[in-house]
Amino acid sequence: MSFASNYNYGPAGRAIGVDLLSNPDSVATDPIISFKTALWFWMTPQSPKPSCHDVITGRWIPSGADTSAGRLPGYGVITNIINGGIECGKGSNPQADNRVGFYKRYCDIMGIGYGNNLDCNNQRPFA
Repeated sequence: MSFASNYNYGPAGRAIGVDLLSNPDSVATDPIISFKTALWFWMTPQSPKPSCHDVITGRWIPSGADTSAGRLPGYGVITNIINGGIECGKGSNPQADNRVGFYKRYCDIMGIGYGNNLDCNNQRPFA
């Protein structure tokens, strides 16, 4: 088990009442656990990161450190929360461009605007 698994799976498992550290594969194999962990991750701030929900609903206000790091409200911060250390601050890449394209597609389907700051290309990852 990796640190990343304990970082997410330990707290998520405690929150949903399942020992995910002993059985991390259940997130991929049990649809109920998969849904619960996804919802937990979406709704739960993991300091210093805000929750994805707070970002997308406009409840997150960036600190001075966030602003200095290029982290401004928008879909790009959600990518930063989920995958910042791997993707953010490294300029444009096809995977990130595709993700933004999918986001725009679903916004179009639902008839809602995209908002600003759609990528994390120029954001520093959260510490």
